[in-house]
Amino acid sequence: MMQLYAALILSVTLSAACGLRCYTCYLSDPKSCIDTTTCTFGRNRCGTLTINALNVSKGCLLSQYCADPIACCEGDLCNSAIPTGPRAIVLLVSSAILKFIF
Repeated sequence: MMQLYAALILSVTLSAACGLRCYTCYLSDPKSCIDTTTCTFGRNRCGTLTINALNVSKGCLLSQYCADPIACCEGDLCNSAIPTGPRAIVLLVSSAILKFIF
């Protein structure tokens, strides 16, 4: 059980130390937005702007710009429709912990 907690803490620490990463695209088909970037200092959110459900723009944002119609999130590559990277690891580890508890 301690190993699971250690793995969770390590993955969160490593993802924070490397800087926030977000998917980045400009007016693209939502399914084709696969480029990533490391956000510059101060840009602490990943954002997604959807226009007519056909075109989306994604990238790094300052938290003050997170308002309708821009959806923002915190965490590496969190502005994807599919959980990836540390976010997926956290989901898997938390599921394993819950399975052992219940």
